[in-house]
Amino acid sequence: MEQTENIPQEKQEQQKETAPAKHWKKWFSNDWVARNMYYFLFLAVLAVIYIYNGHYAENTIKDINRTAKELKELQYEYKTVKGELMMRGKQSELAKAVEPLGLKELKTPPVKIVESREK
Repeated sequence: MEQTENIPQEKQEQQKETAPAKHWKKWFSNDWVARNMYYFLFLAVLAVIYIYNGHYAENTIKDINRTAKELKELQYEYKTVKGELMMRGKQSELAKAVEPLGLKELKTPPVKIVESREK
């Protein structure tokens, strides 16, 4: 007797296990997929845009970092050139630079030449 009672219980358990499978088949039928095709396409386009945006952001960050590094190098170069120019602009450095040309520094101040106009 126990075997006859167990058989219906086993069938009921099998039916419970297969019932959700039939339920999912109902959800994913061709008709349901066809009705929601535009929604799936919309989600696919959103996924592609999301991926593109990630790549674009990474490339933009790389460009910003590269430009920032280049800017720092140019700032260092600017400070170096500015320092050299300030050094070369000093009177003592100018005197050394023009000495081979035969130019000498004046010891007396220049004389003003004033033209007198007579009427």
